[in-house]
Amino acid sequence: MGDLYNTESVAGFLLNSFIEDNKNMPRPRSQKSIRFKPSATFFKPRGVPMRDLEVIMLSHEEVEALRLKNLENLCQHGCACQMNTSQSTVQRLLTSAYSKISQAIIEGKALEIEEKNS
Repeated sequence: MGDLYNTESVAGFLLNSFIEDNKNMPRPRSQKSIRFKPSATFFKPRGVPMRDLEVIMLSHEEVEALRLKNLENLCQHGCACQMNTSQSTVQRLLTSAYSKISQAIIEGKALEIEEKNS
């Protein structure tokens, strides 16, 4: 891949080196605003012993996005504002949560809401 910046200058060389060294590093996760604590954190099919069940984890962020969208009836933009994140992040959270819940219901798996990091 060609240099992004003019490497004839020291600044251009350093910037290209920094970009090359850090191109595969993920962005740090932003702190999202979660305004509730669920009263129940585990759900399973009735009559199936726990030892026979696979557990699917729902993140606190996924549950908050579901709560805002489905119980508070907010649009995705409204959810994003309440959670202090982007609309595209809310969309990803909702898609992931719907997929996990569907899989648990259809395939008879347990759902667990992760403990919130304080």
